[in-house]
Amino acid sequence: MPEEMPKEMSEEMKVADQRDTASIPSLEDMQHWTWVMGRAQQMMLEHGLHTLDDTPALPTIPGFTDKATMARAQEFWLDSMKLWQRFLDPAATPAATESPEHAHDRRFQAPQWHDNPVFDWIRQSYFLIADHLLRSVEAIDGIGPHQKEQLRFATRSFVEAMSPTNFPATNPEVLERTIETRGENLLKGLANMLADLGKGQVTHTDSGAFEVGRNIATTPGKVVHRTPVYELIQYTPSTAQVTATPLVIFPPWINRFYILDLRPEKSFVKWAVDQGLSVFMVSWKSADASMKDITWDDYVTAQIDAIDTIRDALGVESVHAIGYCVAGTTLAATLSVLAARDQAAHVKSATFFTAQVDFARAGELKLFVDDDQLALIRKLSPDGFLDGRFMAATFNLLRGRDLIWNYVTNNYLLGKDYVPFDLLHWNGDTTNLPAKWHLSYLTDLYRDNLLVQPGALTIAGTPLDLSRIKTPAYVQAGREDHIAPAESVWNLTRHLQGPIRFVLAGSGHIAGVVNPPAAGKYQYWTNETLGDTLGDFVAGATETKGSWWPDWIDWLKAHDPETVPAKRARVPGKGKLKAIEDAPGSYVRAP
Repeated sequence: MPEEMPKEMSEEMKVADQRDTASIPSLEDMQHWTWVMGRAQQMMLEHGLHTLDDTPALPTIPGFTDKATMARAQEFWLDSMKLWQRFLDPAATPAATESPEHAHDRRFQAPQWHDNPVFDWIRQSYFLIADHLLRSVEAIDGIGPHQKEQLRFATRSFVEAMSPTNFPATNPEVLERTIETRGENLLKGLANMLADLGKGQVTHTDSGAFEVGRNIATTPGKVVHRTPVYELIQYTPSTAQVTATPLVIFPPWINRFYILDLRPEKSFVKWAVDQGLSVFMVSWKSADASMKDITWDDYVTAQIDAIDTIRDALGVESVHAIGYCVAGTTLAATLSVLAARDQAAHVKSATFFTAQVDFARAGELKLFVDDDQLALIRKLSPDGFLDGRFMAATFNLLRGRDLIWNYVTNNYLLGKDYVPFDLLHWNGDTTNLPAKWHLSYLTDLYRDNLLVQPGALTIAGTPLDLSRIKTPAYVQAGREDHIAPAESVWNLTRHLQGPIRFVLAGSGHIAGVVNPPAAGKYQYWTNETLGDTLGDFVAGATETKGSWWPDWIDWLKAHDPETVPAKRARVPGKGKLKAIEDAPGSYVRAP
């Protein structure tokens, strides 16, 4: 039997219990004091507004004592008090209707965020503060559009970083997981975070799940040509007949080429080969110190070299060409050079995947081309090339909620295993960029928009003039593209003079392109009349469910109905171009 508590100690504890009980306010007290604080705040704000009206000589400080700012502050505090009152007495204070954006925010889909009053209040408080912060940016006057956009981007990034989902103490899922695993999730998450710090980038997928040449980039073929800048891969035909005019694909050198040759069921390359095309792929070299003097001229020259190499090897007059993203921009320059040299016939058709030539409305990447950013790139490139992790971080920032904070929550706080995902494996497989090219690209195109000014840029002494391009073109844009906005891509149609087919695809910069027909995902829009704006195009467009790839292959074959046997030079290594090694080659594996 436990020892009896001394009488004097028992009395002291009883008094303490009574004192503690008395110190806890009742619901009515809390509601009363909430009303008092809210009314006092309202009175002060109203007095401040009246003072501004009654005392014109009082100095007005924009953003602090001007009427609009005071009114926004009053609105914020009133909304805060309403939210607090709903938390204290939900039955007496109906909840406000949430915006669709907040109601469907995937960060807060767990039932704990809605069922638990405390975490529901935290969630709604976050939305309230976020909305007011973002609205306050829109209300700022006296700054230019570029500065406003920078401030908008910085504010949104701050708001995303401060989400309660990103902190253990304010995330109910993390708290439950921590109790359930006795803290093992935090230790595992710490290990994940330290590993990412060690390699200098956020991990998005299981690093051991994919290997180039083993289960991605596996379409059969040979490297048949190699230069200090690129390797040329020729793929093995899978049909008895192939189109007479071969296809060469120029992927962006900001990433590895195999975004178009992921797992076989998602591979654009394999699909194109199976459609009876003679397919060649350029695999760019990841920059090192030997490429410190590489400029845009060298990439245009490399595209022309690849075109001429294929023409000579197969004995054909022309090729079909695809340019993806920055390589599409470069393809436009290549076509301009060929037109100026009376060699336009070397390219029978040109396809542009999410490519821009007019950078006036090029989206949020324009925020990274001010003097400070350019100076930082110079400092980060002492050996003449920019580490690819810098560009990866930049692109991740553009979608911070999905590509940064989602992984902070799931893999650092919840300690979850990484999910195998081929597209995200590619996204993390960074390439280095020649610093001289990168700086000139940002300044000449993103900042100064020189490509659309005839004669403002030259390639190997040849002035560029996009209006000379009369090559039939297929222009594809992604409706939700955050890297090459659809409206900016559409502007390409205003500068080309040949017949154009424009297609607006569902989804964004990657998923909008890599959308195999078998997946049955998304949709695309077509319109035989381009119109004067993207809005005009969309207004009269026809929506088709699924992938746009079949539309493209029909368009391409309409320009090239002739076929030839898939023999001799159409087989890698059997013609003038001898096999150097099996696809996917060496450059794609280089650091």
